[in-house]
Amino acid sequence: MSLFDWFANRRKDGPISQERQEREIADGLWTKCEACGVMTYTKDLRANQRVCPECGHHHRVFSEERIQQLIDADTWLSLDDQVAPQDPLKFRDRKAYRDRIRETQGKTHLTDAVQTGVGKLHGLPIALGVMDFRFMGGSMGSVVGERLTRLIERGTQEGVPVIIVCASGGARMQEGMLSLMQMAKISGALDRHREARLLYVPVLTHPTTGGVTASFAMLGDIILAEPKATIAFAGRRVVEQTLREKLPDDFQTAEYLLSHGFVDAIVPRTQLKDTLAQLIRLHQPIPDPSPEAHAIPTPVSPL
Repeated sequence: MSLFDWFANRRKDGPISQERQEREIADGLWTKCEACGVMTYTKDLRANQRVCPECGHHHRVFSEERIQQLIDADTWLSLDDQVAPQDPLKFRDRKAYRDRIRETQGKTHLTDAVQTGVGKLHGLPIALGVMDFRFMGGSMGSVVGERLTRLIERGTQEGVPVIIVCASGGARMQEGMLSLMQMAKISGALDRHREARLLYVPVLTHPTTGGVTASFAMLGDIILAEPKATIAFAGRRVVEQTLREKLPDDFQTAEYLLSHGFVDAIVPRTQLKDTLAQLIRLHQPIPDPSPEAHAIPTPVSPL
């Protein structure tokens, strides 16, 4: 008997108060797994970081919840929220780009497709950027590029690791070349971060594609991915038509990229925070043990 049939029989068996009925059939009370079809109590699913307890399927997580999963309580400081998207090209497809931005902002309560800030992960200071696929497919426009560049520069200045959780359909076509320029701008900031011998870890989630994959998503010192995440540059059909051959079924998945050396590790979401903390600790600078490093200099008398 399905869950919905059970509720229907309960209603037939006798009168149910309006309050009790609303409690039982409230929207969002249960979540159906996209992979195995099992119904899970949403509160329990959220407590398991939206990973299906039956099959391990990773449901999509958006930026606010991702920040809560990774950042210690009361340590998050959001950055650059005032940086807002513009419409320099006066672009219009089926509707004006300016109207599309305003509509998406109203639905998501976000100003653009990434949230950035600083906080602590298991007590370790980090600079964190989290992309949000709800906002125009997580596309990378000028605001995404500017916020991530400022985040990386903040991490370099403060000497802390940078972590970016990627989820994107690629560059934002409504901004044309201005969007593509963000690839070089973010990559340049990451190169300066590398020169300062600081850690950068991208976390590739479902999906990570297009210009994001072609730039900062693949420039990490250590590249992590969630299980079965789609990671690609061009779409599967485009690649098949270009190569004129059938691709493997698992092509452009995290597991395929791991087996071919493009990803360093696949980490389940429930283990991600602990894994990142371990990586950060392993890459912290080692104090100089030599006696000269700790010796008090002998004062020199003036001539």
